[in-house]
Amino acid sequence: METPTTKLAKEAPTILWNKSKRRFETEDKEAHIDYVLKENGTVMIMDLVHTYVPTSKRGLGLASHLCVAAFNHAKSHSMSIIPTCSYVSDTFLPRNPSWNFLVYSEDLKSNI
Repeated sequence: METPTTKLAKEAPTILWNKSKRRFETEDKEAHIDYVLKENGTVMIMDLVHTYVPTSKRGLGLASHLCVAAFNHAKSHSMSIIPTCSYVSDTFLPRNPSWNFLVYSEDLKSNI
């Protein structure tokens, strides 16, 4: 039997870019990933500093969807990522190593 929770988990949520608040967020604005933009010479860097999902919505994959939105944005804008947020560095990237090419490194400046 499908419950509202399993239905929600199967559907990709809509993630919006809130440029003025420097975050990506769910439509209801309850879950979000915050970032700080930095510049190192000609390299633009998106430092992902905090991910928040309310207790009532945890376990649905929202944090991962927020990360994918941020990484896709960085990729499409030729930015690198600094994964300051522990969720991004300790959970998302180990589970999704295909995104590692966007992680900022002094050695990789020429790849951007």
